[in-house]
Amino acid sequence: MEIKRLHVGKRLSEAAIHNGTVYLAGQVAAGNPDADITGQTREVLESIDKLLAEAGSDKSRILMTQIYITDLALFPALNAVWEEWVVPGATPPRATVQAKLADPKWLVEMVVTAAQA
Repeated sequence: MEIKRLHVGKRLSEAAIHNGTVYLAGQVAAGNPDADITGQTREVLESIDKLLAEAGSDKSRILMTQIYITDLALFPALNAVWEEWVVPGATPPRATVQAKLADPKWLVEMVVTAAQA
């Protein structure tokens, strides 16, 4: 089976598609790293929407999301944005872990696996 990669860079691809499954790289608020957790979460979810659409999928087809957050005190605000974004009845399995991220300005990073439509 062929592997299709999207936005291939020197270090990573933003997505890989294999056998009907879409694997996204960790998405961060690279466009506005000075935003608060609400703004960063919205930017990350917008990036996920765009990449999934490009890969022939959407948020209703997410199989698993891994969320890395720098401070669990930010968890309620992240959840508020997440709950507005997810599709009711199609909320994916999810794990949230407190972690130090590669850029100290980043507050959240999300890794998504989804099925193609």
